[in-house]
Amino acid sequence: MDLAWSALGLSLKVAGWATVLNLVLGVGVGFLLARVSFPGRDLLDTVLTLPMVMPPTVLGYYLLVILGRRGWLGSWLQDTFGIHLIFTWQGAVIAATIVAFPLVFKPARAAFEVVDGQLEQAARVLGVTEVGVFFRVTLPLAWRGILAGVLLAFARALGEFGATLMVAGSIPGKTQTLSVAVYEAVQAGQDEVANTLVLITSVVCIVVLMTAGRLAPGRIANR
Repeated sequence: MDLAWSALGLSLKVAGWATVLNLVLGVGVGFLLARVSFPGRDLLDTVLTLPMVMPPTVLGYYLLVILGRRGWLGSWLQDTFGIHLIFTWQGAVIAATIVAFPLVFKPARAAFEVVDGQLEQAARVLGVTEVGVFFRVTLPLAWRGILAGVLLAFARALGEFGATLMVAGSIPGKTQTLSVAVYEAVQAGQDEVANTLVLITSVVCIVVLMTAGRLAPGRIANR
């Protein structure tokens, strides 16, 4: 049981940080692509959506190439700041963030695209600044769609396996998340531990998905 609670705590920590990062990045990029037209916008959208369809192990390999000691970013972080991300919980956060990013970015962009521009323009006419328009008009109108995406991203980050295993490994108490712990328990024939971990993961994911479903814009509009 100690292994289960340790893995749960680490998974919640990783998923929490990944969700916060995705909230900031996903909302920012979603708003940019929803409101600004520029050459290559569709290509950028495609690239940012790739983690949704690309095998997690492939993403993990890319991260190893980039963040490893011989990678261009990893070597720079190591030489400049002494930061080493491979086989750390911070590396697991980066992996979970990238894998779950499209689940925030795509709903955020869709939510911003359906906001009534006349309401934003009315606020501008009343003298509200662009920053004020975003936080007082645009974001409040789009928040349900964004929040639903954030909850889905949290669930996805909580269950991330392939990229996390390649980047962070499986160090009990340090980098072993719930999904990795399930894999290790099955490999070791520890059925009781595996059952407990699977039950915990399933309950958390069901609760998150039910909450996200209740916050979906379509459901709200039909009430």
